[in-house]
Amino acid sequence: MKPDLFEAPDYYNMDELLTEEHKLVRDAARSWVKREVSPIIEDYAQRAEFPSQIINGLAEIGAFGPYIPVEYGGAGLDQISYGLIMQEIERGDSGVRSTASVQSSLVMYPIWKYGNEAQRQKYLPKLASGEWMGCFGLTEPDHGSNPGGMVTNFKDKGDHYLLNGAKMWISNAPFAQVAVVWAKDENGRIHGLIVERGMEGFSTPETHNKWSLRASATGELIFDNVKVPKENLLPNKSGLGAPLGCLDSARYGIAWGAIGAAMDCYDTALRYSKERIQFGKPIGSFQLQQKKLAEMITEITKAQLLTWRLGVLRNEGKATSAQISMAKRNNVDMAINIAREARQMLGGMGITGEYSIMRHSMNLESVITYEGTHDIHLLITGLDITGLNAFK
Repeated sequence: MKPDLFEAPDYYNMDELLTEEHKLVRDAARSWVKREVSPIIEDYAQRAEFPSQIINGLAEIGAFGPYIPVEYGGAGLDQISYGLIMQEIERGDSGVRSTASVQSSLVMYPIWKYGNEAQRQKYLPKLASGEWMGCFGLTEPDHGSNPGGMVTNFKDKGDHYLLNGAKMWISNAPFAQVAVVWAKDENGRIHGLIVERGMEGFSTPETHNKWSLRASATGELIFDNVKVPKENLLPNKSGLGAPLGCLDSARYGIAWGAIGAAMDCYDTALRYSKERIQFGKPIGSFQLQQKKLAEMITEITKAQLLTWRLGVLRNEGKATSAQISMAKRNNVDMAINIAREARQMLGGMGITGEYSIMRHSMNLESVITYEGTHDIHLLITGLDITGLNAFK
């Protein structure tokens, strides 16, 4: 088992922009990843199994709802702290960060923002502690980039709702106790419903044979005449804007998380370049290898500045959906390119589980398309700057 020697790059002294609390939160997450994730993650990825024993640790470092108020079990942290936690977790593995992102931004966030007080009190403390895990049902087999076309629906049956439909590509689905599900009412209006494991007609078959996010549990949500109590409807927001608001929070976390994956690939390649001897000297002394490394640290630094500024805007309540889209698209694209370049620098060793790079590269192939594909985020920016809608 190789020791985790990761050293975070900070070429522009970004730490000077962080508060002492930010650094304490980040360093706690970093230490936990080194201790609990790095030693086991290659094995779990090879076996395509989620390491469920880390759930308690994720809760302890505040990864579940870090910005949720303390009275509901959250840590009451700001948005930069949330981003830094996601960065450190994804430095370990994108799939583990997906687990935390879903729990925080796609399950706890809508219950906190769109739910009533009874729902907050019932669900949030158990989700924050990791006693319950959650998932988010938006994407369907035939509706991904166009979620408004969903066919999952519910009907009012007097004392309950009757839910039918299916969701696909759902992180945490196989083991989640709670699902926040988006479905249309009889008038075609989209609402959020809290569906609990054990409700008759609700099943969560696991998705197998993935080449990406192998240490993350992915599945489907199947609703076959599921009776959902009326008190499980999220009352405070409806329409497509409700789930998209959750995605804003998750995409923001992804923008930070992708930096973590990029930093890990860069750090691995930099260290290897100083140790690997070819033609009588370290490969890091050759111009083309220095070019790769110099471009990597430049792109990481740009992404760090982008997310820090976005975090400030989020803290001030000023960040727009389009700004979040830009950061998500840019940073994931940056990370996947760095993973590919780092893999080349390691040659044949880069494809083995001895190093994290190929796992990051495969994981990022999912991250670049989930929660808004690379192309869709470009069109969101295009709409924002032109006022012309390319989606219609």
